[in-house]
Amino acid sequence: MWLLFGLSAMVTALWGLVRMGTGKEAKGCSFASLSLTALTLCAFYSADAQWVAHQDWSALMDVTPTLSGALWVLTLVSILLNGISLFGKRR
Repeated sequence: MWLLFGLSAMVTALWGLVRMGTGKEAKGCSFASLSLTALTLCAFYSADAQWVAHQDWSALMDVTPTLSGALWVLTLVSILLNGISLFGKRR
């Protein structure tokens, strides 16, 4: 589920930049993208919690170290892209 939320967050962030570039309002896209970013983080944390509850240590060791760093980077990129579309000047 977190992958679906993450991809949707990227698509809506890019869509917001395109809308801003064409002179249209992009606040709705930015809100959707930031919301989907938050849902991505919650869904990933939920998956980790399920792995801990089922004592699936191999899944935790395989996925969590790599994706925790990637989620930090992608969250910062999401904030920057949405900040541009929220606070950038329209043409």
